[in-house]
Amino acid sequence: MHAELQARSRVSGSNLPFSLPKSWTLAFGFWTLLALSSALSDGLAEISEGHPPTWTRMVAWNLTNFWLWMLLVPLIAWLGRLTAERRWSRFCLVHALSSLAVAAVQAPVRLSIFWVICGPRQPTVHTLGQYVRGELVDNFHLAVLTYWLVLAVLRGMESRRRLRDEQLCNAQLEAQLAGSQLQALRMQLQPHFLFNTLNGISALVLAEPLRARQMIARLSELLRRTIKDDQAQLLPLLRELEFVRSYLEIQEMRFRDRLEIRFDVADETLSAEVPSMILQPLVENALYHGLLAKSSRGNLHIAVRREGRQLCLVVEDDGLGLPPGGLVEGVGLTNTRARLEKLFGDAASLRMHARDGGGTRVELYLPFKASAAQSASEEQR
Repeated sequence: MHAELQARSRVSGSNLPFSLPKSWTLAFGFWTLLALSSALSDGLAEISEGHPPTWTRMVAWNLTNFWLWMLLVPLIAWLGRLTAERRWSRFCLVHALSSLAVAAVQAPVRLSIFWVICGPRQPTVHTLGQYVRGELVDNFHLAVLTYWLVLAVLRGMESRRRLRDEQLCNAQLEAQLAGSQLQALRMQLQPHFLFNTLNGISALVLAEPLRARQMIARLSELLRRTIKDDQAQLLPLLRELEFVRSYLEIQEMRFRDRLEIRFDVADETLSAEVPSMILQPLVENALYHGLLAKSSRGNLHIAVRREGRQLCLVVEDDGLGLPPGGLVEGVGLTNTRARLEKLFGDAASLRMHARDGGGTRVELYLPFKASAAQSASEEQR
């Protein structure tokens, strides 16, 4: 109930013609400090001229002035926002009239409050009228100048706030756009590897139905894992390796005894964040373009290590190697490069070259960063 009342008060407060300061205590302290500083300056000026300063009157005089302006600031801010979108001539006209009206109110109110507290400096009858007129004129001019100074400061602060909000909004829109593009690239990978896997299963349906059923069962497990991590762009390397192992178990049924797989993963890299499904296209490329057409036994080696601030992922095979004109990148490799560029920019790279002794070696470099869960566990320790 208390939270609901607070929410209602915030909503009702937003309908005011001007926004109140975030902290009245802070605003009060700011204007009071200005008043005391001005009083000190006036007192030092009196001392330099050889006159004994009347500190009580000086403090009261400046406090009355600055506290009145503290109360007038919300009104000036509201008028500034009200005329911000108007033409420059209309803006100047409105505030010229407003400054005169505010000064016509602020100057006599200030003098009246001050005289109630301290009394006029020269209360004699024959000079009182002249004294009042002089004080009113001087304070009226000062009030007009103060109005325009406050207006300029408030409009500058408002312009800076709007610029900051626009920059924040643009950054959020760019992040949303990049996220949408990354998700689209990732969604292209899922049907791509699914269709290739189904093609492999279809080749075994008639010849070896039992093996085909086993591949379908493994594929269903793989799809459940994929759906579970559907929205995640970055995953711990450990989970990415689990996905790759599940994928390779399906491929081992297809290759039978013609495929040997070896993992060489440093323990310190298991908690590193990597893009989801980043290894699968590289592994699939090695299998289908390097090892599938090979008549003899093929070897697939997956290695992960840390090199300073970078994480290095290597996928190499001893298959047929790159064609003479170079490998034409398909959906998998093209999307992998695009995702790396979106996520890491120039900090990540994908290199592919012929392997000594035959085959292909693909090296993937990206910034090393421990996953949030791993970082939290290390802090708890």
